Amino acid sequence: MVNLWQEAKLLIKTYNITDINKTSDNISKRIRLIARIVSAPIIIYALMMLIGYGVDWITIGTADPYAVEDYPFIENIPPIFMFLAIVGLGIAWRNEKIGGIINLLFCLLTFIVFPFTIRDTIEFRSLVPIVFMIIIAIPGVLFFVYWRRSK
Repeated sequence: MVNLWQEAKLLIKTYNITDINKTSDNISKRIRLIARIVSAPIIIYALMMLIGYGVDWITIGTADPYAVEDYPFIENIPPIFMFLAIVGLGIAWRNEKIGGIINLLFCLLTFIVFPFTIRDTIEFRSLVPIVFMIIIAIPGVLFFVYWRRSK
C-alpha cells in the first residue's frame, strides 16, 4: 500500500498534474481579460452616444433633430435591444454569468426582430446592424465561456 502511494506521488511530480489546474485557470483569466478588452471600447462608445443624445435633448429639446417622423415603432426595437446588450456587457464586468446571458439574449432577440424592420429589398447597408450585433456578441460569448470554465 505504501509503495502504491509513493508511485502516485512520483506520477504527480513527473507529469506535473497540479500545474494543469493552474494552466486552466490562467486560460480562463485570459479569456476574461480578452472579453474585457473587447467590451471596453463598445461600452465607451455606447456611453458617448447616450451622453450625446442626452445633451442634445437638454439643449435642443429633441434627441435627434434630423429624425424622420412617422415611422413604425418596430424600427426602434433593434437599437433598444443593442443598447440593452451593451448594458449586459457592463454587467458582465462584475458578474460574468448574468451579463453574458443578458448580452447574448438581447443579441439573439435583435437577430430575430431585425428582418421585420426591413421594408424593401435587402441591400448591403441593411446588413450593417447585423455586423454590429456580431461584434457586440463576441465579448458576451467570451464572458459566458469564462463563467462556464471557472465554475
